[in-house]
Amino acid sequence: MKKINKKLPKNPIKNDLTKNILTIILLFIFMSALFSIADISKEKPTEISMSQLVQQVDEEKVKEILVREDKVEITLNDENNTKETLLKGGITSLEDELINVHKLPQEKVYKANILNKDKTPTEKFLTAFGPYILMFLLIGFLLWMMLGQAQKQNSQAMSFGRSTARFLKPGEKKKKTTFKDVAGVKEAKEELFEIVDFLKNPKKFLDLGARIPRGVLLLGPPGTGKTLLAKAVSGEADVPFFNISGSEFVEMFVGVGASRVRDLFKTAKKNAPSILFIDEIDAVGRHRGAGLGGGHDEREQTLNQILVEMDGFDTETNVIVMAATNRPDVLDPALLRPGRFDRRIVLDLPDIKDREAILKVHAKGKPIEKDADLHKIAERTPGFSGAELFNLLNEAAILTAKRNKKIVGNKEILESIEKVILGPERQSNILLKREKEIAAYHEAGHALLGHLLENTDPIHKISIISRGRAAGYTLNLPTEDKHLHSKSEFVDNMAMLLGGYAAEKTIFNDLTTGASNDLMKASAIARELVTKYGMSEKIGPIVFGQHSETVFLGKEIHEQRNYSEKVASEIDHEVENFLNNALETAMNTIEKNKDKLEKIAKKLVEVESIEKEEFEDLMK
Repeated sequence: MKKINKKLPKNPIKNDLTKNILTIILLFIFMSALFSIADISKEKPTEISMSQLVQQVDEEKVKEILVREDKVEITLNDENNTKETLLKGGITSLEDELINVHKLPQEKVYKANILNKDKTPTEKFLTAFGPYILMFLLIGFLLWMMLGQAQKQNSQAMSFGRSTARFLKPGEKKKKTTFKDVAGVKEAKEELFEIVDFLKNPKKFLDLGARIPRGVLLLGPPGTGKTLLAKAVSGEADVPFFNISGSEFVEMFVGVGASRVRDLFKTAKKNAPSILFIDEIDAVGRHRGAGLGGGHDEREQTLNQILVEMDGFDTETNVIVMAATNRPDVLDPALLRPGRFDRRIVLDLPDIKDREAILKVHAKGKPIEKDADLHKIAERTPGFSGAELFNLLNEAAILTAKRNKKIVGNKEILESIEKVILGPERQSNILLKREKEIAAYHEAGHALLGHLLENTDPIHKISIISRGRAAGYTLNLPTEDKHLHSKSEFVDNMAMLLGGYAAEKTIFNDLTTGASNDLMKASAIARELVTKYGMSEKIGPIVFGQHSETVFLGKEIHEQRNYSEKVASEIDHEVENFLNNALETAMNTIEKNKDKLEKIAKKLVEVESIEKEEFEDLMK
């Protein structure tokens, strides 16, 4: 067995105090060293005897004599004003000593300019007790630093269980967000208007026996505007808004999350009516019982506290809890029951009208040329979320600045779409002549199938310029947003995906690795047709593969086989049939339209990119 050494965690308070003490000691040593160096470098005056002083006064070499209590300081009358000292000894009056004892003329003694300077009581006190006072002050400062640091650590420890939610006060116009700032999501805004009405006029509903909704859960893919809608509700209702992320509750210490939940709800109730918004609630709201710790897990204690606060013993509250998640499937059932999250509002990806409206909102503040067609941009961006549309216009503005232009043009916006979808152009990734020709025929095969097959989307652009990980690409986009897809669409899309594979095989009688991603996508569609959508005529309307949710050390979703080996063989055979039929369609179409394929490929080799209008002219 391996020996496991467990180190105890270091005490942060002790470490900080040790650091402070060492810093102060080092600072004291440094200052002492500086003063010592300054004292050494300073020239000390020469000490002379009384007879030497008498001679200098007699020769009128003394400029000034300063008499102190313990010594005499002499300044000579030369160019350098040389300093000398004389120990006073038992002399009471230097002037009398020079005149009466040493018999010097009075005129010469007066010329020496003798000044008496005795210490004041304050100077005497500081001389006697100054060092002791300085020492006590230094010790006091050290103790104050140590106590302050300890108090700071204690206050941090005491506030560890307090909520870290951001608070937005009502009436702050600069930070205020309203429904006007949120484009699209019409149905979601209508649902949330009721919440705003509840907060503004609660009496109207309470008189009819209606209870204010306890919680509102916003569901939708990332970037669809869940957080923005929550801010808009607080702006419309003009009530206090508390914003916190689900991950901010969970800490390494058990009980901290639950304590923060209690503190957050307590603060929100004090400011009622108010809105409490928990972003990414799935961080704490997952199914309970996940993990070896059972119900003692920190995340589960936090979730339990949220459940109690939302609909526990205290049922009288005017706090509306709003939460957002893009994974409603992992949330605990107790969190979703009525009385907790009464409303579930689904935010889908915007359709073409909503995308155009979102683009108009994000275009504010950007100098976009008048000829820019936002409707065309909306057509080219199916499946884009609001965040991706914002990123699109931001990339277009960056591209315009790089080109030293002052106005964002239609060209920059269209280029940014490709950058967002596929990545930036890889201009350094230059294909060899042979590779360029293969890529041109490959993309021409996709485009030809996409144009000729009935149930595929229109071709918008073909390019053999490397972007991201793709050596080339064919951009086909729907003219309208679709919610249902037919079997014929899937079959034609598989044939289009295999168009590049078929073109390489037909023209070069060889295959390359360039079709690997196309084969992966086509295989996935074929398997879903058989196992998920029941579109296989031989096997029939059966769904294969049971998606079970296993809770162990976290939530894990996997597919469990609920069919025999014989059925698995039949599924594989049907998937193979779908792919072979798609390949046959692609090969036949390319054989019949080889001249058009050659035309597209040669044009691609020449210009590298073909737009929609030019492609349609070639097809005529």
